[in-house]
Amino acid sequence: MIKAAIINVTGYAGIELARLLHRHPNTELVQVTGRSAAGQKLGEVFPHLSDIDLNIDEEISASIDVVFSALPQTASAEALIPMVEKGIKSIDISADFRLKSASEYEEWYGVPHPKPQLLETAAYGLPEINKSEIKASSLVANPGCYPTAALLALAPAVIENIIGEDIIIDAKSGVSGAGRSLNLTTHFSEVNENVSAYAVKGHRHLPEITQELGRSGSSFNPRITFLPHLIPMTRGILDSCYATLADSFIESNDRTIAKIKDIYQDFYRNEPFVKVVDSPPMTKHTLGNNDCIVYPTVDSRTNRLIVISCIDNLVKGAAGQAIQNMNLMFDMPENEGLEQLALYP
Repeated sequence: MIKAAIINVTGYAGIELARLLHRHPNTELVQVTGRSAAGQKLGEVFPHLSDIDLNIDEEISASIDVVFSALPQTASAEALIPMVEKGIKSIDISADFRLKSASEYEEWYGVPHPKPQLLETAAYGLPEINKSEIKASSLVANPGCYPTAALLALAPAVIENIIGEDIIIDAKSGVSGAGRSLNLTTHFSEVNENVSAYAVKGHRHLPEITQELGRSGSSFNPRITFLPHLIPMTRGILDSCYATLADSFIESNDRTIAKIKDIYQDFYRNEPFVKVVDSPPMTKHTLGNNDCIVYPTVDSRTNRLIVISCIDNLVKGAAGQAIQNMNLMFDMPENEGLEQLALYP
């Protein structure tokens, strides 16, 4: 039985981790921490987790095999570095180990990285793309929620070299993506019956998407316009991605669409959590589960690839994917403990 701990169980990702790990057949959750609720029972703070008989502690002290950090960036690295140095397998749900460049990390997050030498050795934890790297690593950087949906939508086209480098990603997220901290922009009266674009001058997930698409294709240097929007719902991300198809790939409209579908279905054929579908998905199709649903098609008037993808930002976009990574790191079936169906409607 794998002994697991969660650093910062009181955020949305930490709460989801506790919920999912509790049902994992080969993992025992032995300790959780949370600075704002230290000393309280987990079930007192979150009644829906009352079956998990744990106190919320200030620091990890138990003997563990794996630790998940759901702290914000910078704080997460500082908490995980001692764990990594002790040889404990570590999965970071923040952004602290996603970027390979220390200077780029400092540019986007405003502080120097506390241990930049770990950036090169950390595995980028998108299992559908980096499975072997994750299996061999003791430190995994869980991808951001927006990058997960965008990369799974675009990676097959980049790897097959069928699109140009100019890419547009129009992304929409539920409010839980902003976390539990109080913020005027996420108050009910601000969000309800409202849609807004934000981070128009550049979102922190942009360099992550650019980095990983660049690593996916030989000599591929993507130029990405990434625009996120806040939607009045709790969970879910829906990405609409656009890229111009290579002239050599284009045939008749029906034939081009059929080739696109074949590429995507072949690419994800053995991936348990990516579903390639024949009609545009909705976020409710992934509510509460670890799936990413992908719908590729072609705009024949412009010869542009369109890929629509959706995930639950707290599951495949955070806690579920972290457990998927844990399964790979411990050589367990990838879908262990993650076979929930979506909640609908």
